[in-house]
Amino acid sequence: MSAIEDFQGLRVLVVEDDSLICLLFEDMLLDLGCNVVATACDFKRASELAQGQEDVDVAILDVNLGGRLVFPIADILAARGIPFLFATGMGVDGLPPAWQGHCSVQKPMTTASLGAALGRAVREQAKSA
Repeated sequence: MSAIEDFQGLRVLVVEDDSLICLLFEDMLLDLGCNVVATACDFKRASELAQGQEDVDVAILDVNLGGRLVFPIADILAARGIPFLFATGMGVDGLPPAWQGHCSVQKPMTTASLGAALGRAVREQAKSA
């Protein structure tokens, strides 16, 4: 999954507490052909969406969400079989051991690096299904 057309119609949940970065994600995802089905800027809303949003193919999770770590949200999505990737300024080394090696993208990112990470997240989930 690397060509833009591979992402046409992919339904994405964006969890990001910085409104400018959230808008950047939305623009990049639209450029990739994705549909942003929901966004959350706080832990409570992210948790609600992770538990109940039905039309999500993949999620992007900011690791530090308003001072709270997003890993409980990741657990909810994993239990539902929804692929996700972490977005972090700390890089993969900033993830705790339990999440080392999970799909991630480092901020700041390009549309190409976001697309590559989305492709990895979806492929990894498809392999484990």
